[in-house]
Amino acid sequence: MEKNKLTGGEWAVYECLWEENPLTLAQIRRRCSQRTGKAVSTVETVVSRMEKKGLFRVEQGPRAKLFYPLFRREEAVREETRSFLDRIFSGSPLSLVNAMVDAGQLSDREIDELYELIRSEREKRHG
Repeated sequence: MEKNKLTGGEWAVYECLWEENPLTLAQIRRRCSQRTGKAVSTVETVVSRMEKKGLFRVEQGPRAKLFYPLFRREEAVREETRSFLDRIFSGSPLSLVNAMVDAGQLSDREIDELYELIRSEREKRHG
């Protein structure tokens, strides 16, 4: 699902739309500008490029165009995660976890949560 691959600026726009939709261009400009600190004109440029790329469902509202996301956040996260794993860790989630452990990036709570996640996944697979 290549359409789910978003740039940083596109992520910011989609984050606004995932929080609430539909939004008008004016609402997107204001919310994304507040969220990112980018100029309203910069946000408008990003939205325009995204619209040309077909990254929204757009409907004409009573006063302005209404923008809807084409996909859910979970789909985009899955795509971005897969891309990251492929590029950096040759597709291996274990290599990612090893890198985090080696760097001391996991708290005790996160390690416990990983154990629970793995245990739960194993139970689903093996009953």
